[in-house]
Amino acid sequence: MKKLLIVFAAVLLIGCKADAPKQESGNTTQGCDAFDVCEEDSFAIATANFKEAYEALNGKTNASGKIHRTIHLPKNHPFVETDLETVQDMLKNGLNFYLYIGDEMCPWCRAVIETAAEKAIKYSANEVLYLPIWDEDGSEILRDKYELQDGKPVLVSEGTEGYQELLKCFDEVLTPYTLSDNDTEIEVGEKRIYAPSFFRIIGGGREVYMTTGIPEDLTDPRAELSEDQEKEIADQFDEFFKAGSLVNVK
Repeated sequence: MKKLLIVFAAVLLIGCKADAPKQESGNTTQGCDAFDVCEEDSFAIATANFKEAYEALNGKTNASGKIHRTIHLPKNHPFVETDLETVQDMLKNGLNFYLYIGDEMCPWCRAVIETAAEKAIKYSANEVLYLPIWDEDGSEILRDKYELQDGKPVLVSEGTEGYQELLKCFDEVLTPYTLSDNDTEIEVGEKRIYAPSFFRIIGGGREVYMTTGIPEDLTDPRAELSEDQEKEIADQFDEFFKAGSLVNVK
């Protein structure tokens, strides 16, 4: 659950300001890094409809014998699937928006997504853009992928150029990426956007707020949540969404 990565660029990217203040909301507990670690699913689920895609996995068992958490999302949930190009354009144009990066097959995402939807509705955050991280086979469609080989981190698949731009833009709210080798944490020297990651973006990146929604003491994302854990999730999203709808003035 503790792995993070980034490739740094020397140039100013998209709408982000190099000296802009960025702030963080909620804790920095990390979630899914790699598909084979978090899921190992072999069946395909269509992602055209956010609610249908997430609820289609309810109670199903993945390839490693783990059961997906059952969740129910409201029909008026705010999540709208988008693509990386659209996000890049919004950053470049200096817009305000919410962004959720995750996946319906990610168990950490499933542990917090119901509360995220509830709080977004409560605070009139009417649109949260959604970028999935995996395709139907579990292959990365956005991010880089690193593995340890002979005790050293090796890049095994390169993410999109746009992902590198997001890493640059969100750098100050992300933390160093490490890979676990037994009890040893090995630094990759980069950063990573984990699933789930929720961003509140002001002025195309002039300010960036981020939360995972994950309680600090949650070690098994498929386990039943305690009352304290549910409260911590709710508190994180209360703080995150209390700004309400981000209106762009033309």
